[in-house]
Amino acid sequence: MTTGGGPVSPGRLVAIVCGAQVMVQIGAYFWPALLPGMMQRWALSNTEAGWITAIFYAAYMLAVPVLVTLTDRIDPKRVYLFGVGCSALGHLLFGAFADGFWSAMAARALTGLGWAGTYMTGLKLLADQVEPKMMSRAVTGHAASIGISGAISFLCGDLIASFAGWRAAFLFAGASAAIAWLTVALVAPGRAPPAASASTGQSLFDFRPVLRNRSAMAYALAYCVHTLEMNALRGWAVAFLAFVATQTMTGPDVLSPTVVVTVLALAGTVASVVGNETAIRFGRRRLIGAAMGLSIVVALVLGLVGSMSYGAAVALILFYGVVVWLDSSSLTAGAAGTAEPSRRGATLAIHSMLGYAGGFVGPLLVGWILDLGGGMSPASWGWAFFAVALSMAAALAIFVAIRPRELEGDRGRQEPQAQASR
Repeated sequence: MTTGGGPVSPGRLVAIVCGAQVMVQIGAYFWPALLPGMMQRWALSNTEAGWITAIFYAAYMLAVPVLVTLTDRIDPKRVYLFGVGCSALGHLLFGAFADGFWSAMAARALTGLGWAGTYMTGLKLLADQVEPKMMSRAVTGHAASIGISGAISFLCGDLIASFAGWRAAFLFAGASAAIAWLTVALVAPGRAPPAASASTGQSLFDFRPVLRNRSAMAYALAYCVHTLEMNALRGWAVAFLAFVATQTMTGPDVLSPTVVVTVLALAGTVASVVGNETAIRFGRRRLIGAAMGLSIVVALVLGLVGSMSYGAAVALILFYGVVVWLDSSSLTAGAAGTAEPSRRGATLAIHSMLGYAGGFVGPLLVGWILDLGGGMSPASWGWAFFAVALSMAAALAIFVAIRPRELEGDRGRQEPQAQASR
């Protein structure tokens, strides 16, 4: 691996990519962090607010099969730079011109398109250049960098908006992404995919072999509902806690909604790393099944009693975040590790597309249920969390039925040949 400045070690490449992901991701959750105030400023309904949140994931979902699959043929760095550029432009346009529902939707969609060319593409840069036994930890490190910056995003957006206004917050996000673009363009190595990947005679966008890989698809389907749950929580947690504070006439000081969600995302990132290490030692399927089952229980409890007390809501939200994030890296590592090497880009594209399909549905589902229930109320929030729990229960049943393979290095990796061929 070389750049204009000379050889780049795998360790340095990991640092470069993870650092760039932090710079791109830092503005990702400025919108949900500022959601309560923006809803009042633009007189948005819950459904409209949900659409602005969800359109990011819809754009990602539509673009990621094309952009990530292209990395099986062309230099992933080129696709990555395209994605980072779109993210920077989307944030800058939001900060400079957004003034209501439609303009906010357009800018958020462009940012989602950019993330489609950044998130899994950055992972592909690493996955192509690490040993199989190190794949799981490389994925976890990549996810941790994104998780930490995503967590800081809530607090950072709130702080900048408090001192300089909401437009300054989004302009800052655009400038940060622009710095990431320059860093990768000048320092990160370019590397064309192996020549064999372009000479197989198979169509680049023929996803049928990926869909026939039962193990990869099991992880991807579980990831779909996992992301539905995660983005429903991230997209609405600030609004939910603000509602509970008003409902219970509690004045949150140190533990404001944005501080709580920042802590939630940081704790979730740690849980994701710990969860992947646990999966390596005790079995990936076992860890994922336990995390999914526990998340169902916590979502139901949160819906039943979360609106009664701000302190209880904070405690449950924080615990829920840890549970939700627990299997995050394990699911993505499972899909990447059970993919055919020559189709890893296509596999990650399908995995990510399904994940962000769930990410699109989650925030929109919560907003729709809230409006269907006549607005924010304890009952409406209860039904919203119940719907999320029901979705996870269905995903758990499918995951258990398919029973995907473990990864090389996971406990229980030595399996019968018949199962290993699935």
